Amino acid sequence: MSKITITEQGEAGAPEDGAGTGAAERNGMFRRALNGVSAVVALGAGAMLAVGAFLGLYVRPTSDDWCALWKARDMGVLGITEDFYNTQNGRVTNAFLTGVIYFDDMRGAKLMPAFLVVGFSVALFFLVRVTLRALGLPRPPAVLVVAAVALFEALLFFAGTRAYQALLWAPATISHTLPSLIGFAAVLGAVAGARSGRPWARKAAVAMAVLTGLALGMLSEPFTMVAGIFAVAAGLVCLPRFGRAKDWYATTWCTAACLGLGTGLVILYTSPGAQWRRAQNTSQKPLTAEELGEILHDWWRIWQTIADQWAYLGALAVGALLGLGLAFAGPSRDRDRDDSAGRRVPWFPALLPVPLIALASLGVTYGLRSGYGPTGWTYGRTWINFLVPLLLVLCAYGTWAGYRLGRLLLAPDRPAAPGRSAARAVTLAAVGALALASTAALVQPMYAMTKSTVVRSAAWDRQNARIQAEAAAGVRDVAYQPMLIGGLSEPLFASSYKRDWAAQCASTYYKVDRIHRPGKAQKP
Repeated sequence: MSKITITEQGEAGAPEDGAGTGAAERNGMFRRALNGVSAVVALGAGAMLAVGAFLGLYVRPTSDDWCALWKARDMGVLGITEDFYNTQNGRVTNAFLTGVIYFDDMRGAKLMPAFLVVGFSVALFFLVRVTLRALGLPRPPAVLVVAAVALFEALLFFAGTRAYQALLWAPATISHTLPSLIGFAAVLGAVAGARSGRPWARKAAVAMAVLTGLALGMLSEPFTMVAGIFAVAAGLVCLPRFGRAKDWYATTWCTAACLGLGTGLVILYTSPGAQWRRAQNTSQKPLTAEELGEILHDWWRIWQTIADQWAYLGALAVGALLGLGLAFAGPSRDRDRDDSAGRRVPWFPALLPVPLIALASLGVTYGLRSGYGPTGWTYGRTWINFLVPLLLVLCAYGTWAGYRLGRLLLAPDRPAAPGRSAARAVTLAAVGALALASTAALVQPMYAMTKSTVVRSAAWDRQNARIQAEAAAGVRDVAYQPMLIGGLSEPLFASSYKRDWAAQCASTYYKVDRIHRPGKAQKP
């Protein structure tokens, strides 16, 4: 079978081809330049992430927030969980987390962005570390890993068409951003169980996979689909008969995760709330050849939209920076493992994520069209479920390409080449420029989101103070000026008050009978 071969090199800093101190100095200059570019990327992306985390303090209610606020306040955590299961959508875990986050008004929703930024940073940092160790690769300078993690997060949160919903709007982050973080934690738990060498640790990791999968299955249908596809594929690839795993632990863990995901999804799908929700969608069509063509068309439009966001190429570039750093980092210090097993990655597992991402995104597209009709594909917040593995794969391929190119340019076992130093400089300049350009491309959408969020918060606070005062004085019909943000619905969006669920939830939150636009009464 053809394989991608990762080979080790001599000690870092060793003079190449016996060229003496001049070659060593050039190597040192390259490393310093590489670390410098990575540091700029890390600082730029990290600064945007810090702003995004701090921006949570300026988040104010909109759309689904209104319903979550009054239900968490009046029903409590268990009450809103029962309400979701019986009358809304059946997402038990989603409802429980919603009740916890909104239990103290908007405090939890304001802290959620900071939690996501920190949580993803920690999980991704350790995920990179364990992956490199599993491949028998050396430990690169921390600045390279930090740059890769920071730009990955910045692209995930700010490069899409719905940046506000991806990070700042709690209902979307609970359903579509948080599940990936939970999934990363579960994978790290599986790795910890494998490394411990104790049978009870492995059994505990498998049991946690079932419980985590069960919770995720009742949290988000799109993530359940995506995670299930990858878990099945990973379980099959890790079958001992294929020689990629020494025992059944990895396959058992993946099977346990799939069992939990499937059970949770069944509980969700058969719930009274999910049945009620499906009954409201009278426009859903059977899966005919014509409807399948429309789904494929929607799927193609999603990928066209993603391709237009060229900043996503930054994941490939920052991966290449990491790969170049690995090529110059020296041999692995891990002497307790069989290095020969970790240095060969078969082509099939290496390329398998591509069709899996295509299949997962197609499944998400089908779910969106089934649930929301012809415009469902525009719900960009759901794309996060397959954008996470997409960015991971881009970063991984970039790392492989950077490593191979770096080894070619270093090539200590080859005769000296006069243009090798120039080739290194050109390579670093090209890769670094793309990573820096990708980081810079996120500044404008980040600035626009920051400005609109802060301006809205000030206006919303003034209006909220007035409404609270009027409600306390006994006014039963108060004026509310809709304040649109993030492509989300606001109260008074419907033509009649009976159909306006957001307005009804807002009036319940303020404990008034109804709300209306300033100077205009809402139609009954």
